[in-house]
Amino acid sequence: MSAGEPHTISYYAATRNDDTAYAALHGEVDTDVCVIGGGFTGVSTALTLAERGHRVTLLEQNLISWGASGRNGGQVIGGMSGEKRLSKHWQGKRDNFMFELGYRGHQLIKERIEKYDIACDFKHGYMDVALKPRQLRDLAEWHRELCERGMGEDVRLLDGGEVRDALGTNRYLGGLVNNRNGHLHPLNLCLGEARAASQLGAGIHEHTKVLNIEHGRRPRVMCESGSVTADFVIIAGNAYHHLERKKLGGRVFPAGSYILATEPLSEVEAAEVNALDVAVCDMNNVLDYFRLSADRRMLFGGRCDYSGREPADIAGAMLPRMHSIWPQLRNKRIDYAWGGMMGIVVNRVPLLGRVTDNVFYSVGYSGHGVNMTHACGEAMADAVEGSCDTMEFFASVPHRPIPLGQWLGAQSVAAGMLYYRVRDLL
Repeated sequence: MSAGEPHTISYYAATRNDDTAYAALHGEVDTDVCVIGGGFTGVSTALTLAERGHRVTLLEQNLISWGASGRNGGQVIGGMSGEKRLSKHWQGKRDNFMFELGYRGHQLIKERIEKYDIACDFKHGYMDVALKPRQLRDLAEWHRELCERGMGEDVRLLDGGEVRDALGTNRYLGGLVNNRNGHLHPLNLCLGEARAASQLGAGIHEHTKVLNIEHGRRPRVMCESGSVTADFVIIAGNAYHHLERKKLGGRVFPAGSYILATEPLSEVEAAEVNALDVAVCDMNNVLDYFRLSADRRMLFGGRCDYSGREPADIAGAMLPRMHSIWPQLRNKRIDYAWGGMMGIVVNRVPLLGRVTDNVFYSVGYSGHGVNMTHACGEAMADAVEGSCDTMEFFASVPHRPIPLGQWLGAQSVAAGMLYYRVRDLL
């Protein structure tokens, strides 16, 4: 049996509420649905199925929320990646559906936090910030569209002076606040949802590596020390899985993203750099994102890397970016610096679909994972019950694999991202 990997050292791991201890799988298990992957997609799917009375078994190679779900920026952002391509594919006919789906995860998250008493520091408030005049024009257009969709009370445009007052920096020309979005402690959310699923009868097994899937009328998931036979199997492994390469190979690539956490700031210092206590993303393709933790640490992230190589010194790579925004933070100690891999799809459209009639997959959220994993987890549960509309909404979009294998494919994607890095400078 593989012992699996511990949580990476991070602010989230150091402040997690649960030290999970789900036993590894041993022997043969028969269930209704087998979910592979213990991040947000897998856990959300398992919880939805358990709430609906299904027998469900979840398998995780390492620990619950070990991957991107437990390491990300904690930003709950509406919408999804690949929206323009989806709209074009559907010729605008399903834009309303897409908009509603883009905020469905918010509703599920808030309902579960309340229903299952999950302490994960959830707070409303998010801001996109513009670095260039063309981005200001985009913000104005987004604001108009959101107001037309009934979100006028949730959103407001800020000019450069208002952003400077809110964030304590001259870096940005303007911003768009969206109070339907928010931020939270992602590891504690995922652990809390797993606990809820377990209490509802879901079987959860950590330290359980899946070797392959034997297809058939009732597929069999083969593991190192046992197997699970189910009516349906759902692959939810995202950047770290290597199953069904014939179907999924060359379509999802791991991209590194990195975060550092300062020592706690004083109330005065925190108010200077984030007076509204919102999560923030700039509008570059290769972007910076940041927010304050519940104990007032600056959590600063970015430096998306498609090469597969983690910086030897994460803090050293990130600090110049943070200090260029807030020179006043130069004297602050860095308590944590970590990174991880998120699943990137070449055309940015999440990958939902089926390998066979009873083996489904949901992976590749390209940076919109906290929200969309929950919406897609519900979609997977719906598909098990025969309602495949949301799954087919995504599955209808063609995805062309890069035929070079994952490593070489990732290098070609990295080379392609140079175009966007240059565009950010213009």
